[in-house]
Amino acid sequence: MIRTIRMVTLWAVFAGLAAGFAGCRRTPDEVRVREALAAASQAAEAGDASAMAASLSEDFDGNDGAMQRRDLTNLLRMIRLRGERVGVALGPVDAERRGERIVASFTATLSSGGKLLPAQLGVYRIETAWRREGGDWVCYSAHWTRPL
Repeated sequence: MIRTIRMVTLWAVFAGLAAGFAGCRRTPDEVRVREALAAASQAAEAGDASAMAASLSEDFDGNDGAMQRRDLTNLLRMIRLRGERVGVALGPVDAERRGERIVASFTATLSSGGKLLPAQLGVYRIETAWRREGGDWVCYSAHWTRPL
């Protein structure tokens, strides 16, 4: 009887340790990049330029020099000041590790309740490149096209 109680106690301790170690497992980097993309798109929809910029590196480059981090944040601030809004609907994100970097590809549909961006609305195919800075993943490059 005492031996059975000890065995049950030992198994309970083992199960508790296993559950504890499973809970300590860190989130995979690809998932963290997907979460950063979702947070950036939610920030854009909310008109929060600072929160959106948090996912971009200081040296962010969009479409080979066509748009920098400052350009994106200023555009979002202008949209908000005009009382307009932008809608961002992300498609499935394919995140692929390439050495120390991650490349995330997806589609995004931009919509608007205003007149500032009518020519830029629609569906885009986007490829982003991410690197770790400190404990965070930040986007340092993006390239987008309008396939449709």
